[in-house]
Amino acid sequence: MAKVVLNNISKSFGKKEILKNINLEINDGEFVVLVGASGCGKSTLLRMIAGLEKQTEGDIYIGDKLVNSTLPKDRDIAMVFQNYALYPHLNVKENIALGLRVRHVPKCEIERRVKRAVEILKLEEYLNSKPKELSGGQRQRVALARAIVREPKVFLMDEPLSNLDAKLRSEMRSQIKKLHNKLKTTFIYVTHDQTEALTMGDKIVVLNNGEIQQADNANNIYENPQNIFVATFMGSNPMNIIEAEIKDNILTFGNIAVSLDNFFIDTKGAKKVYLGIRPENIICSNSPSYPFNQIHFSAKIHFEENLGSHKNVYFKLKDTEFCAVVSPEIKKSAELDFSINPKDIHFFDFETKKPI
Repeated sequence: MAKVVLNNISKSFGKKEILKNINLEINDGEFVVLVGASGCGKSTLLRMIAGLEKQTEGDIYIGDKLVNSTLPKDRDIAMVFQNYALYPHLNVKENIALGLRVRHVPKCEIERRVKRAVEILKLEEYLNSKPKELSGGQRQRVALARAIVREPKVFLMDEPLSNLDAKLRSEMRSQIKKLHNKLKTTFIYVTHDQTEALTMGDKIVVLNNGEIQQADNANNIYENPQNIFVATFMGSNPMNIIEAEIKDNILTFGNIAVSLDNFFIDTKGAKKVYLGIRPENIICSNSPSYPFNQIHFSAKIHFEENLGSHKNVYFKLKDTEFCAVVSPEIKKSAELDFSINPKDIHFFDFETKKPI
């Protein structure tokens, strides 16, 4: 196990800057998820930790060792890729053991490590199978086993579940998290999937345009986003954001105007702000929990998605599209009444887009 420290890491390809002054501490045994849209630099950052890419500036420490000039094979890391990278002519046991054989690990030690990894990932019945005979989930478990036998200080995972279907992704998420709990080794995991990030990470690092937007636990990332990007990127439904104005103690957004006299809302004297509200915090009047002492409005529904456990309904407040999460029992309607609790509203500075 090892702590990983990134100091002032930058990366450029020619004149194009991919990563800008990244500073991050990953504690010994922590599960950290790097999340962001395609092109944000998350995989490049992972490859630099692995030694597969060279940073333009900055220092990388694994444990207490500066590894800037250390070859990948000497960094004591194991990497799991999204395409499994299994040898098709070798069976499962041979694929798992190959890296150890290349390093001339004694045969008895190879057997011990392979046996342990196979038991952890429940691969006993597939030891003599070739990769082509396995499902995607089984192949990924073999790739994980191959990493486990290395007994590295740090596991690096680059979108390992992106090639799996939704059900397998869900199963493998829990398997990887259980694996981390069992091994108690440092994990650094890259994904573009917000659900993976929120459900797996002890710490989530949100990247955008090569910069860290926020590094925090899942609850703070979701409940206390540090800017509008994080608010709208994280979550299965992004936060609704709309321009709002405060004048003479009246809050106006969309076609809604409400007095702030009875609400404990501190916008620090701002006249123009961005207002944010999570879709699940917009309560439909047909819900039994519908409150009567809050901000009320009606809206015409122009689209809905039935997801089984809930519905997403879409409507416009003036020119801004909003989403609300409602019960699947609510019948399709041209117009619905909604309520918002002021305590669920987020305000962001109009210029900096940071929370007020």
